[in-house]
Amino acid sequence: MTTFEDRGGTPGRRPVSLAATSPRFGERIVIAGMWICAAISILTTVGVMAILFGEAVAFFRNDGITVGGFLTGGEWRPFGGAEHGRFGVLPLVAGTLLVTAIAVIVAVPLGLASAAYMSEYAPTRVRAFLKPTLEVLAGVPTVVLGYFALTFLTPLLRGTVGQVIDVSIFNAASAGIVMGIMIVPTVASLSEDAMSAVPTALREGAYGLGSSQRHVVTRVVMPAALSGIVAAIILGLGRAIGETMIVALAAGNLPSMSLNPFGQIQAMTAYIVQAVQGEAPRGSLTYQSIFAVGALLFVMTLALNLVAARFVRRHREAY
Repeated sequence: MTTFEDRGGTPGRRPVSLAATSPRFGERIVIAGMWICAAISILTTVGVMAILFGEAVAFFRNDGITVGGFLTGGEWRPFGGAEHGRFGVLPLVAGTLLVTAIAVIVAVPLGLASAAYMSEYAPTRVRAFLKPTLEVLAGVPTVVLGYFALTFLTPLLRGTVGQVIDVSIFNAASAGIVMGIMIVPTVASLSEDAMSAVPTALREGAYGLGSSQRHVVTRVVMPAALSGIVAAIILGLGRAIGETMIVALAAGNLPSMSLNPFGQIQAMTAYIVQAVQGEAPRGSLTYQSIFAVGALLFVMTLALNLVAARFVRRHREAY
């Protein structure tokens, strides 16, 4: 063993190793707590999936109901029982996708423009004020946003667009626009984080070649932060697909295959709210249809996240 005497230190004293041979007691408690939290999260997800798909399977065991007819049918009338009901989920899927598409059209330009301004144009003090202020919007209850869409935006659309096109009191446009405003903070905040993480050297190199600030932002920073921007958009998209109160209050309860944004539609989450308000008896066909629709919504969201994760892994830039 090398001693301090060999290196000119105090004779006979051995060096003290700073490397811990085993985790301390406090660290063990922290690790155990983190493991328990992770296990609870996983078990909760497994439990939700078990209940969701268990009831969905029971729904498809009813006579006259098949998976193919459920996924491809164009008529949704679940309150007529097994004999008179119609269980084609496509109208609900079409309504969900229509409202989500409107939300994305609103949120992506606003979110990316806000992110670009905060990351590349805004002074430090302005950015320190704008970003928390923008994120406050994410904390507004969705029921408030739903009533805002119904009592403010819908009359506004009926007073402007309604002069040319018939706008229903309940319509997909007002719900989609407000939903887009709701997810703007998600898209803007995460995109700004991704753009701020782009190395300064890339910007300086582009400026050294004579690029303007606009070209640096659009052709250097945004492509370099593409994986983070896509992840932000997908996260906002997932929240929009699963949003309940805004579409339940502002979009209506009329299942329709129409792509008219100014007409009444019904989203998948809005149907779940409608069925629950009807106090469907446990074990009834209507009760089981809630879980079938929820299971399909879960699969759609999961597929979206898997596609996004694959895209992010493939196009991630490492600096």
